[in-house]
Amino acid sequence: MIITKHHEQFMDKALEQAQKAFDAGEVPIGAVVINQEGIIIGAAYNRVEIQKTQTAHAELLALTIAAQKMGDWRLKGCTLYVTLEPCAMCLAAIELSRVQTIVFGSDSPLFGYSKKIDQFLKPAKMTVNVVSGIKQKECSDLLQKFFKQQRN
Repeated sequence: MIITKHHEQFMDKALEQAQKAFDAGEVPIGAVVINQEGIIIGAAYNRVEIQKTQTAHAELLALTIAAQKMGDWRLKGCTLYVTLEPCAMCLAAIELSRVQTIVFGSDSPLFGYSKKIDQFLKPAKMTVNVVSGIKQKECSDLLQKFFKQQRN
């Protein structure tokens, strides 16, 4: 697992992906997957509107890219950085992928997995480590800017 001091560096990479989503008119969520050596093996941003599918979340796309690069769907020892707390769908894919750690920036009051965890997973069964609040202000600010722009 990557040492905690590196979390901000990798969250910056996820924020770069989120900015790409913002620029494309997508909800600005970005994700990167790093391997045990600290190398980015998957990076993506939300493409729900572009691809016209509810499954084109940044996390799922980054996991797919990482799995293709690794040549295996099992991403043991990998860490996923994402700018927004994953939803239950993404959390399930993360768990199935054997990702070791999720690091996210901003909480998701509407769709975040922690708000629905009792419905989907029992905390005792969760095998993935979770770190939250990394670059929370930057992640939240970009989301707020996007939704404010959408309302105007």
